[in-house]
Amino acid sequence: MTVAVTGATGNLGTAVVDALAADDRVGAILAIARRAPDPDAWSPPKTRVAAADIARDDLAPLFEGVDVVVHLAWQFQPTRDPIATWNANVVGAMNVFDAVAAARVPALVHASSVGAYAPGPKDRPVDESWPTHGWQGAAYTREKSYLERVLDGFEAAHPSVRVVRMRPGFVFREEAATEQRKLFGGPLVPARLVRPGLIPLFPDVPGLVLQGVHTEDVGRAFAAAATTEVAGPFNVAADPVIAPRTFADVLGARLFPVPAGAVRLALDALFTARLVPTDPGLFDAVLRLPVMNTDRARTELGWTPRYTARDALAEFVRGVHTVADAPTPPLSDHT
Repeated sequence: MTVAVTGATGNLGTAVVDALAADDRVGAILAIARRAPDPDAWSPPKTRVAAADIARDDLAPLFEGVDVVVHLAWQFQPTRDPIATWNANVVGAMNVFDAVAAARVPALVHASSVGAYAPGPKDRPVDESWPTHGWQGAAYTREKSYLERVLDGFEAAHPSVRVVRMRPGFVFREEAATEQRKLFGGPLVPARLVRPGLIPLFPDVPGLVLQGVHTEDVGRAFAAAATTEVAGPFNVAADPVIAPRTFADVLGARLFPVPAGAVRLALDALFTARLVPTDPGLFDAVLRLPVMNTDRARTELGWTPRYTARDALAEFVRGVHTVADAPTPPLSDHT
């Protein structure tokens, strides 16, 4: 089996490539990235790297002879320019899907997200049938939900293609912490001070409930979806659900009650002052995300997370403090 992976050098992409390389059913991997890494620094087994921009380049020649395309490429920033992220993420994904059809690739595994879901409950898990209308107040959730509709049309037009939609929660690991800090917190976050014992208080915000999962576990889930004859959507997350108490425990901090509106006002002020790069609409989206049921991934993919969500979050905190990174352009601290 030959598998092509877009966005192969990012947090999720490197884990998917590693999981595919460890699978005996996979004979070759085509790692596609906009910025090719130094081959002396990153050269996984069975893997050939191709530099390509999914929003601009003709991908069909790259996909010739490929059995599965795993589409992961995503650009989170600049959230201040939603046209730029739309072009990179939505137009880029549509270019990938068109190339899959043109090259007659038998299977497509697409990285959707919990962010594609319409607002839902926090006190009970929802399965993959929950509506994927997203939260329209944030570019990320708008784009993820729109691509769900694009895939609806793609499946109708190309019924012979096996299409899988993976919907992971928040994906953490130590080596990606520096990239994620820069993407969402910005350069002014004092990384060395983010460690247990140095942050005395954490806000107890009502509704701040989310699901996390370790990058390595998500990589194994995507690899299973690529190599198993399954189709449709799969929720991917680990237990337990992450709440303010989880953050406080990991940081060794005490909780103090803060209304969600006050946090939203503070984030809006910081974003307006260009002190943080992340649109506060993403905070609004997090407060509305449903809790997902992951039974389908566990039964049909045979997937079980090796790390708890708390383990993954603790790794992220450790990685922020130590400025952990990895030798690919998206993950490197030097990028």
